[in-house]
Amino acid sequence: MALYSEKVMDHFRNPRNVGSMENPSGVGEVGNAKCGDIMRIYLKIENDIIVDVKFETFGCGSAIASSSMATELIKGKPVSEALTLTNQAVVEALDGLPAQKVHCSVLAEEAIKLALKDYYDKNGIEYDHSQFPCCDSCGHCHAH
Repeated sequence: MALYSEKVMDHFRNPRNVGSMENPSGVGEVGNAKCGDIMRIYLKIENDIIVDVKFETFGCGSAIASSSMATELIKGKPVSEALTLTNQAVVEALDGLPAQKVHCSVLAEEAIKLALKDYYDKNGIEYDHSQFPCCDSCGHCHAH
């Protein structure tokens, strides 16, 4: 267990914001076929603030910890701030991840960005497409 920080273990054992959400403002789902991890992020946005966020993750401890930490980092924040969340910020907030598990933090970043894209699409809000991963072109992630 020395590979994992106390924060990773805490967010794995006691994940925050777990579950689904009725009538979310946006949903983003990503999957990694290579490792089998699947993440779904639900956002509730009011007055451009993320007032609630939930996640469902099927994956390893690092994927669960990354999802949990990422949701904590954006909850209560403006949409514009959540859009700037990077996987590096998630890794740093977890006090590091083993190199072979950094992709879990990338999935968390992508799921959040795709949930924000879904929110923009549902509400007809213009956005810069280059700010978002995939946009359905790669076939392994999608917004609902």
